Amino acid sequence: MVEKKTVTNDLARRLGKEIGSRRKALGWTQDALAERVGVDAETISRFERGAHLPSLPTLERLAIALHVEIGELFSKNTAAKTDEAITLSAWMDELLTEDRQFVLSVARQYCDHLRKKNRS
Repeated sequence: MVEKKTVTNDLARRLGKEIGSRRKALGWTQDALAERVGVDAETISRFERGAHLPSLPTLERLAIALHVEIGELFSKNTAAKTDEAITLSAWMDELLTEDRQFVLSVARQYCDHLRKKNRS
């Protein structure tokens, strides 16, 4: 039988690793994430080290700040594509709707251009 403490420690480490990974993908410091979540940077550090599990309300604020669903923070498999999409989404969050559409249009044009170039 697996001890409850071991399961909790594994969960805390996995969650912490995911929080840190997503924070870094967004290019944020622990201070920047802490400000968005409404906690201090030491709390974020404890979460990322797996030394402490967040409360459910804090977990919800973390997910919102990191632009993910809560369940994704517990995922055992992370993908670079997901991190890239999260990063782009975070950059665009503060833009006006018309500016977001412009960014998407330019990104689409570049992707189309590079796909054609790589086929040649």
